[in-house]
Amino acid sequence: MSPSDANPVKGSSSPPNATYAAVLTWEAFVTPGIPIVTADRPPGVRETYFQAMASTLIHGARDAVLVDAFMTVKQANALADWVASKNKNLTTIYITHGHGDHWFGIGTLLERFPNAKAVASADAVTVMRQNASSEFLRTVWKAAFPSQIPNNLVIAEELKGNVIDLEGQELVAVELGHTDTDHTTCLYVPSIGLVVAGDAVYNDVHLYFADSTAQKRSEWIAALDKIESLNPRAVVAAHKRPENDDNPKIIEETRQYIRDFDRLAQTTKTVQELYDKMLELYPNRVNPAWALWSSARAVKPTSQAAGNTQ
Repeated sequence: MSPSDANPVKGSSSPPNATYAAVLTWEAFVTPGIPIVTADRPPGVRETYFQAMASTLIHGARDAVLVDAFMTVKQANALADWVASKNKNLTTIYITHGHGDHWFGIGTLLERFPNAKAVASADAVTVMRQNASSEFLRTVWKAAFPSQIPNNLVIAEELKGNVIDLEGQELVAVELGHTDTDHTTCLYVPSIGLVVAGDAVYNDVHLYFADSTAQKRSEWIAALDKIESLNPRAVVAAHKRPENDDNPKIIEETRQYIRDFDRLAQTTKTVQELYDKMLELYPNRVNPAWALWSSARAVKPTSQAAGNTQ
C-alpha cells in the first residue's frame, strides 16, 4: 500500500427525546500507512507497509473523547494537531485494546492535553503492559518501526465500570474478547448509533491473524455478532481504506473474510498457496504483503513457506 494523506470523516445525529443531553458528533482521522521493516515478505515483494489507522473523536458542544492514540511520534503529533483544531476540551482517551499501534501515542497526546485521562478495560491494560515490556518493544515494535516509537509510553488507567459520560450521553465500552488479539473492546455510542470498533472490524484491509487459532477466530466471529446486535448506523474500523465510508456492512464483510480464511487454511498446504488463494478472493484489499502474509505464516509450518529470507 502506498501512503496517502490523512483523511477526516464526519458523522452526527440527534439523540431521540434527549433535551437534557448534548447532541454528539463524531469524526475519524485516518493516518496513512507507513513502511514496516521485515525480512519476511512474499516472493517478489521488496517493500511492505503497515496499514492506515483511524482514530475517532466524539464530541459535544464543549467536551470530547478520543478513541485510540496511534503508534509513532509523527502519527501522534499529527493526531494532536487535528484534535487541537477542533477547539474542544479533551477529557478522555479511550483505548480499545492493547496492541501498541493503538496506544503508544498516549504520552504525546497527554503532553498536549494534560487534563485528559487515558483509560482502557482492565484486561486491555494487561495486554498494554505486555506490549510495553522492554523485550517486546525491542524485538517487535522498535524492530519494525526503528526510531519512530515514542520514549514516553504511558499505560492507560483502568476504566471503572464500562461507561464514559460525555455531556450527559453514555459512551459504552463493550467487551469483545479475542479479535485480532486477546481482550479487545469497542466503544458504542447509543445516541448516535456509532460503534468505534478498534480491530474487531476491518474496512477493506486484510485481517491480521498472526495471534489467532481456529478457535480464536471463531471467538472473533462471536465478537462481530455482538457488534451487529447493537444495530449500529456507523462502524469505524481502526484499520480501513482511507477513502471508504463507515457503513455497517463491513461487519459481515469481516465475518465472511474469516470464514474464507478458515476454509482455505484447511484445504491448502503451504503458506504460498494459502496466500495466493486468499488473494484470488480478495485481490483489492489493502496490505496483503504484511497482514495476509503474516496470517498465512501463522497457520502453516515455516518449513513450507517460500518467502524472502533477506
